[in-house]
Amino acid sequence: MSEIKISINMLNTNEEIHEENKNLFDEEGIFVINLMSAPGSGKTTILEKLIPKLKQNLNMAVIEGDLYTTKDAERIEAKGVPVVQVNTAGSSYIEGSKVREASLNFDLREIDLIIIENVGSLVSPAEFEIGEDIKLCVLSVTEGNDKPLKYPLMFEKSTAIILNKIDLMQFTDFKEEEFYEDTKLLNDKAKIFQTSCTKNIGIDELSEWILEQVKRKISSHK
Repeated sequence: MSEIKISINMLNTNEEIHEENKNLFDEEGIFVINLMSAPGSGKTTILEKLIPKLKQNLNMAVIEGDLYTTKDAERIEAKGVPVVQVNTAGSSYIEGSKVREASLNFDLREIDLIIIENVGSLVSPAEFEIGEDIKLCVLSVTEGNDKPLKYPLMFEKSTAIILNKIDLMQFTDFKEEEFYEDTKLLNDKAKIFQTSCTKNIGIDELSEWILEQVKRKISSHK
C-alpha cells in the first residue's frame, strides 16, 4: 500500500514540475523540444546538423542530458549556441527539476527555442513530461523496424518521428512498410521525417518544420 502511495506522489510531483516549467516557458514565449532516442541513434549528430540552420532565424539554446560525461555538450557548444550539461548520474532520463535549474542559466528573455537532448533510452524519457511543447523521437534503421511495437509509449507520445540513417537501410533487414504501418497504428498523427546526416538528407525539411512550430508559438505570444 505504501509503495502505491509513493508512486502516486512521485507522479503528482512530476506533473507539478512539468506545469511550472511549461508556465515559465510559455510566459517567455519559448518553444521547447524534448529530443529522445535510444543510444546510438544519431540524435546528437542530427542536432549538430539542425543548429546552423535554426540559429539563422532563431535564438536557441540546448540542455544536454547524459549519464556521466560532457562529450555531447562539448560537440553542441562548438556549434555556437548556449548549452548546459545535465548529468543524471545513472538515471535514464532528465528530471523536470533539472530542466528548470538548467534553463535558468540562459537569458530566457532572449531565447526562442530550447532543445532538450534527453538521455539515451526508449523507455524512461517518454514517461515523464518536463515542460516541453513537443516530443521528438529518433530511430535509426540499424535498430530495427520492430521498435515502435516494442516501445510503444515513445512513439505514441511523439509529435514527430525521425527515421535516421536511411542511407544504411539497404544494408539492414529494416522493413520500411512495417515500420510505417506499426507507427501509424500507434500514432496516426505523428509526422515522420527520413534523415541521413552523412548524406544530408531530410535535414532541411526537418529544420523548416521545427522553425514553423517555433514561429507559431512566437506569434501567439505577441
